[in-house]
This record gives sequence, C-alpha cells and structure tokens, in this order.
Amino acid sequence: MGSDERSPARESSSSNNTRRAPADERDNDDAQPEPFDARKLQPAKKRQRSRSPSDPAPRKQKRPGRGARMTQAQIDEIKHRQAEREREAAALAAQTARGAINDVVRQHYNAVPERGRDWRKKDSNIKGLQVLPDEDHTPGAHEHGRDLAGVAGKDLLVLDIGCGKGGDLGKWQQAPQNVALYVGLDPAEISIEQAHDRYRNMSSRGGGGRGGRGGHRGGRPPRLYDAFFHVKDCFGSSLGDIDVIQKVGFGPSPQGGFDIVSMMFCMHYAFESEEKARRMLENVSNSLKKGGRFLGCIPNSDIIGERVTEFNERMAAKKASAATGEPPSSDDKEEGEAEETAEWGNEMYRVRFPGKTPADGVFRPPFGWKYSFFLSEAVEEVPEYVVPWPAFRALAEDYNLELQYHQSFKEIWETEKDDRILGPLSERMGVRERGGGPLLVSPEEMEVANFYLAFCFYKV
Repeated sequence: MGSDERSPARESSSSNNTRRAPADERDNDDAQPEPFDARKLQPAKKRQRSRSPSDPAPRKQKRPGRGARMTQAQIDEIKHRQAEREREAAALAAQTARGAINDVVRQHYNAVPERGRDWRKKDSNIKGLQVLPDEDHTPGAHEHGRDLAGVAGKDLLVLDIGCGKGGDLGKWQQAPQNVALYVGLDPAEISIEQAHDRYRNMSSRGGGGRGGRGGHRGGRPPRLYDAFFHVKDCFGSSLGDIDVIQKVGFGPSPQGGFDIVSMMFCMHYAFESEEKARRMLENVSNSLKKGGRFLGCIPNSDIIGERVTEFNERMAAKKASAATGEPPSSDDKEEGEAEETAEWGNEMYRVRFPGKTPADGVFRPPFGWKYSFFLSEAVEEVPEYVVPWPAFRALAEDYNLELQYHQSFKEIWETEKDDRILGPLSERMGVRERGGGPLLVSPEEMEVANFYLAFCFYKV
C-alpha cells in the first residue's frame, strides 16, 4: 500500500488500530503505522432469536391437525355464538327498518299542509268523506248514551293519541258533555305545532268557534277547555313521563285517570309488531280510569280479508287455466314482469300489498302485515298494517278493556242517519239533502268510508 493511501477508519481511530513505533523511531517523520489486514477478521456470528423469560426452551412446531383439534362441544359452542350474533344482527336490522318506517310516517304527516276548514268544506275533492262520519260526532256515543264517561254531569278529561293537526279539537268543544281538559299526543312535531296553533285560534274566538248542535245548555257552547300538546311516540314508549298525564293519573290502577282515550285513524301503525301493539294498549289502559272509554277508528280487517281472498282466488284460477293450456287473458302479466300482488281501490284511494297474502284472508300471525295506502289529498303511499279484529279484541282483554261498540261506517250511518240530532246535523254539513233526502256523498267516497270501522271499549 502506498504512503498516500489512507483508510478513513484508520485516521479516525489510529490510537487503537496502529502499532506504536519503538522509541528510536518516534521522532522519525518518515515512520508510518502498520497497515490494517482485513483478512485477519473473524466471521460474524449468526444472531440468535431472543427467548421469552417465561419460555426458555425453544418451541416445537405443531403437527398439522394434532394439538389444534377441537372437541364437538367446542364446535357446538362456536356455532351457538355465531347463531346468537346472527339473531342480534337480524334484530338490529328489523329495529332499523321499523325506525325507517316510523320516520317515513312522521315525515309524511309533517309534510301534509294544513289547508283550513273552509278548503275542506268547499274545495276538497273528498269533502263528502271529510264529514262522514261528521267531525263533531264520536262514533257510538249517542247510541250508547250521551254520558261517555259513565258519570252524568261531569266534565271530561280527554287524551287524544295520534291527534295529528288537531282536526278533532272542534269535536270535543261541541261534545254533549263539557270537556275540562284535552291532551293531544302525536309523533309528528310539525303536526303538533299546527294543532297548538289551531287551539290558539279557537281560544282567540272565545272558544265558541262554530255553532253547536243544539245539545248545549242555554244554547251556547261552553268555554274552551284547557289543552296540552306533546310530541310523543305512543307505541314505542310509556306515557308516564309526561307531566300532565302523571298529574291526571297513570298506572295499572291510577288515582284518577282520563275519562276518554281517543285514537282516530292511527292505531293500525301499532300492529307492526306485538311489542308495539301491547305497548299501545298498556298506555291506553294505564291512562284510563275505571269505567273510562277507549274510542277509535281503524281499517276494517273484514273488508281487507274479503279483498285479499278475492285476489288469491283470481290468481289460483289463472294458474289452473295455465295448467290446462288455456290461452292467457289480456290482463295476465307478461314474462319477466313483477309478480302481481293484492291491490284495489278507486280514483280516491288505493290499497296495495307488497308481497304474498293469506289465501283465506285470515292474517296469521296478526302482526306485521304491511300494505301501502293512498288517499287523495291526505295520504301518499304510506305504510300501514292490518289490524285483525278478533286478535285486537282478544289482546285488549289482557289490559282490562271490554268491548262495548264495534260497527262499520256504513252501519253507523244506517243506524244514526235519522237520529233527531245527528240527522239534521248531516243535512247542515252537506252529507245528505234537506228533509231526510238521499246521501250527497259520491259512491267513490262511500267506498273509502266503508274501509273503516269504529269501536269503543271501556275499562273494567
């Protein structure tokens, strides 16, 4: 190696890597350190994997399928846990779907505009349907006595579940018995705001509003009742957390309680599930005093069952014709089209089931039979649920509610059209011609009306 070729390592650590020269050579400027011989280096040792203090011995490799085998009990336990997780996921999905349906219903009724009473009486395409049965009449109340609460002369305490935009506020103001307190509940917050506005308008008119129907003492309507309005899902939670309901009385045997619980055209949403139906009836029963009445209007399951049976018989006949080689009729579905489902209605309303329906028209089990409903100017393809009447009546008995009254709208009209109070009232409201003449309601409107029935239970 030449004298001018120097290693950087050597320069940086010459004190460690060079041989010290003898004393007589230290002062000789020409003396150079001994060169570094890389060939004398020992080969590097292979690094050993560090071991855990708790496992000093090297681990042995497992033979495939030996130590990893599980017992049948362990396998069954894993399958059980997997099934539990799947059930929980399905329950969560169902709950999410129910929440989505609830949101659809709430958003729909929030979006329905409040057009006012004058529009409903003059310009609405279903103005005849709006007053049949009339909005001043609680179905069955007159036939079974004017004292709805069972105590003559007592001012009524009324709980209106699903009060919507307050369409029945005038009815309770004109009721044969005075109303002292009205509580309106609905899950649609905008509807509750509009109901409250309607009540304030009634208050600004002194509570009288429209003329009475001749049943008030002295010919004048009473002062306007006190009213409270709350946004509430009455089918998914208890009503016991509402202050005014607590004060009136709430519980299996409440101290106090309401005289009337009204549920008009909304109870069918509770039959989405047994849980909701039972929660609804629990809220009704816990709110009522003993002897109090539970009033309502629901879609008539007998009518629905008849229509479903007719549809399924028609489909069975089509299949039988196809099996015998007969040519299809003009209304048969083309190949590739969606399967036909039960559907009926007219230009004012329509009912449509999304899937299969029971061949005999008997809905078993009685919960979750969804259909979409359309009503001109009022309901836009909102999901509703069949309320099988026998199941509803049997379920109500579990909550100390005994049936008093059950009639279709057609039966109500035939029974009460000639009543000395309700007959003239129907004439003034344009339901029939003067002097006991024929109905002024169109056949299409009457078909819609017959889709519903009215009921009354009392708490024992």
